[in-house]
Amino acid sequence: MRALSGQIALITGAGSGLGKAAALAFADEGAKVVLCGRRTAKLEEVSDAIAAGGGEALTVQADVSLESDVLRLVQAAQSRFGRIDIVVNNAAVFESGEIADTPLDAWNAQLSTNLTGPFLVTRSVLPMMRKQKFGRIINITSGLADNGAGGFAAYAVSKAGLETLTRTAAEDEEKHNILVNLFNPGPIKTEMHGTGKDPASVTSYLVELAALPKGGKTGRLIEAK
Repeated sequence: MRALSGQIALITGAGSGLGKAAALAFADEGAKVVLCGRRTAKLEEVSDAIAAGGGEALTVQADVSLESDVLRLVQAAQSRFGRIDIVVNNAAVFESGEIADTPLDAWNAQLSTNLTGPFLVTRSVLPMMRKQKFGRIINITSGLADNGAGGFAAYAVSKAGLETLTRTAAEDEEKHNILVNLFNPGPIKTEMHGTGKDPASVTSYLVELAALPKGGKTGRLIEAK
């Protein structure tokens, strides 16, 4: 039996990079996948690849920083599949800059997508996860969250906030069998970062976190080796 057979997984930022790799890996493990992103064409490419492998996917164009988009996303997933079992909060934006040189709109854009987005998605799926007494939420973080990083003010702060949000949600929701964890993939090659490992090389960690049994780890930071 495949690790995620019969599960419904929602992945944000699913059109490229780690989100795309995770979507393909989850589908390969038997999950039906809800693909969220801002670029419909990219999502459709991933959906076609999943279908070619015998899987099933739903594409929803949405910006996770917008509450109305997140509500529409979750409603579309629930309408199609009846529930959401797994969430991977992967969508992120990145713009380098020292504090003195960071415009307010760049600061707000990164916090809105990288921190408020996971909050909005998590808050929207919790009622159904509580009702079904099952949920697995994985938030994608970065090594820059640990002690800050010169030249990456807004991005580092957004990921540090995400780590605190994750640990808080884990404590809130463990009694409902909702496990919330962090995953740091390390340097991977994506549209935001031109060098690093192939994202597909770290998806086994995400599958493991998505398939955690009742009483499994929660509020933990898992780092790719």
